This record gives sequence, structure tokens and C-alpha cells, in this order.
Amino acid sequence: MNVIKINDEVIDSDAFVKLLKLTGRFNSLLEDIVKEKVASHAATRQGMPLTEDEVQERADDLRRIRGLHRAADMNRYLDGMGVSLEEFEQFIIEMLKYEKMMAEVSNDKAIEEYFRLNSPKFDAISISHIMVDSEGKAKEIISILEEEPEAFEELVEEYSLADTRTEAGRIGRVLRGALPPEVEGKIFNAAEGAILGPFATVGDAFFEVFRIDQKESAQLTENTKEEVKRRLREEWFATKAREHRVEVF
Repeated sequence: MNVIKINDEVIDSDAFVKLLKLTGRFNSLLEDIVKEKVASHAATRQGMPLTEDEVQERADDLRRIRGLHRAADMNRYLDGMGVSLEEFEQFIIEMLKYEKMMAEVSNDKAIEEYFRLNSPKFDAISISHIMVDSEGKAKEIISILEEEPEAFEELVEEYSLADTRTEAGRIGRVLRGALPPEVEGKIFNAAEGAILGPFATVGDAFFEVFRIDQKESAQLTENTKEEVKRRLREEWFATKAREHRVEVF
């Protein structure tokens, strides 16, 4: 099947898939499709209710968004994609099943329970750093900061090789799991204002000195709720993936 023609060049479906793979977009698209199908199948097996009114309302919403106000407009739109009305309705049904399944997996009760059991994972810190190319230089910087902690920003400007140099070395707010384990343990156990290091980066090519700017105990804020929701869904998909056989051709 041909997908697109540019001048005399025709790109068929096989070439289109190869382009997606070569540009690195194939796997993420495939992952999204698999997740949507797995969730839809789970909703079907669970007998999750879905009314004709819900399907019709979503179909009407999509038609309005695409400016398809008349039946003839809708028919031309579907014909242009080679999609039948039945296939369009099935697409709507699967979309709604996916959304309903995700809403159930990450409902308020599930979010609160996950946070209660895993609250330490959501402790956060705000940190700044200085990155240099030798351990000796990093130790010299630490010695200076022990005597003059207020000199941190000046030392960032003078010595740091990191992109954060233009931001006074600020990395910003990070959660547990965002840093290498050997760094995280010491960072999260340190007091505000503490200077820690030097820590070697991958391959010992660079060395970092960290400053603890602020510590935050875990709280179920809106941002934290979104992160919990993301984790609940990812863990659910990881569990469900083991129940399915997925083959990529």
C-alpha cells in the first residue's frame, strides 16, 4: 500500500515503517499502540461498562474538532483515509476503554494508597553542582567552599564544565531515583547547605561537587499525584505485558 508520493518518489507502507525505525520513532509508536490494545483488552475482559451515548458523544467531539459538521464531510474524511464507519466506531470504543481502564488503575484511592506505601520515594531535594575534569580540582573546590560557602556561584562560573554553568550550577528539584545510587544515598541524607563530593561521573571523565539547596519531605501535591499516576500505570502495564504474547513483524 502506498502511503505518500513526493514528486516521482512513492513511499509505500514497507518504506514508511523502515523510515520510522531509522528515525527512532517506531518503538515509541509501537509501545503506545501495545499499551492501548492491552488496556482495551483488559477493559473488555473486566466487563467495563460502555454506553452507546458515550461512544456517540466522543464521536461527535472528534467530528467537531476536525470540522466535520455534515454527514457528507464525515464520509469524505473516512474515505480519504480508507477507513470504514465501523472501523471508526471501533477506534472510538477502544479509545474509551483505554481511558476508562487507566482512570480505574490510577484513581484517587489507588494514588493515596500507593503514596502511603511509597512516600519516601517522593522525598525531593533541590541541588546545585560544579563539574570539573579532575578529582584534585574538585577537592580544591570543596576545600574553598568549606571556608567560603558563599563562593559557590563564583566557583561555578570559574570552573564548572556543565551546561548548568549559565544557571549558577542549579540542577533544581529531583526525586529519589533520578541520581546514581552511590550519589543519591549521600545526597538525600545530607543537611541543607551541605557540600558533598567529589563524585566521579561515568567513566571517571568528570567529577562533581554538589550543594544541597533545599530538602522537601514527601507531600501528596498535584505534581506528586501526577507522578504517582504515571508510576501506577507503568507498573500496571508491566504486569499486564507478561499476560500477553506480543510479536513484532
